[in-house]
Amino acid sequence: MKNIVVPIDFSDTSVNAAKYAIELAKNIPEAAITLYHVYSRISFSTLTSKDENSRQMVTEAELQKLKANIENGFEAISCVAEPGSFVENLADYALGNHVDLIVMGITGSSKLTQVFMGTNTLNVIRNISCPVMIIPPDAKYTGLKRVVFTSDFQDVARKTPFQSIKKILDIFQPKLDILNVDSEHFVELTPEFKLERDAMEEKLGSYNPEFSFLRSYDFLEGISSFVESRNIDAIITVPHKHTLFNQFFVTSTTKKLAYHSTVPIIAIPE
Repeated sequence: MKNIVVPIDFSDTSVNAAKYAIELAKNIPEAAITLYHVYSRISFSTLTSKDENSRQMVTEAELQKLKANIENGFEAISCVAEPGSFVENLADYALGNHVDLIVMGITGSSKLTQVFMGTNTLNVIRNISCPVMIIPPDAKYTGLKRVVFTSDFQDVARKTPFQSIKKILDIFQPKLDILNVDSEHFVELTPEFKLERDAMEEKLGSYNPEFSFLRSYDFLEGISSFVESRNIDAIITVPHKHTLFNQFFVTSTTKKLAYHSTVPIIAIPE
């Protein structure tokens, strides 16, 4: 995980994500960060190539100014600005430059009124095949000492991207919790859940994970209490084609979403 891209739209949330990424990168040998901005292409007949070049120069100058303000002793930062469509450009850039991680902020007018993920962030997760780390507006990097991997425990061996998860675990060496939240959990696990747990243990057993099976009718409420009680630094999740993904990220219960505003989330493609 050496090549980290931080999309920048010059909002407070994107700047905070960049600051978080810099502190994160300091703990990754040979890591480099790219501050990446996409601006809209203007197709007026009166617009000359000189005008377009001027827009690019102004944007690049703003990125360089931002870099100088936030680098905090980390020198391996480059700046890229280009015209086009944000998600399409970012997808092409990530593929062409072997990006290992995208670090993004969330959007919204305030913590209590925003949808937990902005449209751009959702589209990035859906369309880009590398891990995306979502940084809440006020999150500060204090290390990744303990992380929780949330799993639906369905077809674990086939659907779980273990190699990508192991990359994160190998770099930061956190304490690993593996959590399943389900309304059907009682005193004993069902045979189906036991089989899936064994499959997970086979792949991640070397990291000495602690398994938790929490009975709750509300996924967000369940994980909220878990994150708080275990002092979790980040949540790892694998979006599964609008199933667990929607349950976790798409909701109008703003108070529950506001709770997560201090917990970064790492979304790893299936």
